[in-house]
Amino acid sequence: MNPKITRLSATEKALEVIWVLEKKYGDLMFYQTGGCCEGTQPQCFEKGGFYPRMNDAMIGTINGHEFWIDRDLFEYWQYSHFTLDVTDGFGPGGFSLETPLGKTFKVIYTLFTPEELENLEPVKRSE
Repeated sequence: MNPKITRLSATEKALEVIWVLEKKYGDLMFYQTGGCCEGTQPQCFEKGGFYPRMNDAMIGTINGHEFWIDRDLFEYWQYSHFTLDVTDGFGPGGFSLETPLGKTFKVIYTLFTPEELENLEPVKRSE
């Protein structure tokens, strides 16, 4: 049996920022919305600092921290692998925990192959 294909990964640079945030805040969570003031950039919060809406999708974890996506955005990007990365600068909104570090999380999208689509890890939906 082939192992399930993950929907989410993180770059080494992103993991370094996450480790800094873990030391300061403890358990974290990520949420990527479908728009508004923060655009579609992933936001990092203390766990429980944001509540996913009904039917939002949790596509995986990074270092044990859940990564949630707006239900409408997930419908659009469900055929893509998400790689969490980080860049220097301030993202729109400024609500994310990495902002005071002068960093902004971003996602790099890669389309799954037809073979990968047949063996994806399932998503968890909020109720």
